[in-house]
Amino acid sequence: MSRFTLHDLAAIIDARATAGAEVSYTRKLLDKGPSQCAKKMGEEAVETVIAAVGTDRDHLISESADLLFHLLVLLKSRDVRLEEVEAALGKRTGQSGLEEKASRKTE
Repeated sequence: MSRFTLHDLAAIIDARATAGAEVSYTRKLLDKGPSQCAKKMGEEAVETVIAAVGTDRDHLISESADLLFHLLVLLKSRDVRLEEVEAALGKRTGQSGLEEKASRKTE
């Protein structure tokens, strides 16, 4: 069984972004613009947090999948590629999380 990745999901989002809004939820979201995509991602983030404090592991997994999907749609709405986010994460691996967080306060 092959492993499904965030890159696979990003490719699906790219493909569905070219479809019509009448057949693609992704296209419908993108047509509403980045603000609406951000709002939807925020709703999914809250649902993920609520699931995380609960005891239903499968619910947390499901909400996490929704959150990742909507994050990638939001990035697409702002023309940000997953590779760019990965590069930003890669730059942070050379220091501890506490060091990285402290460095952002001075920027």
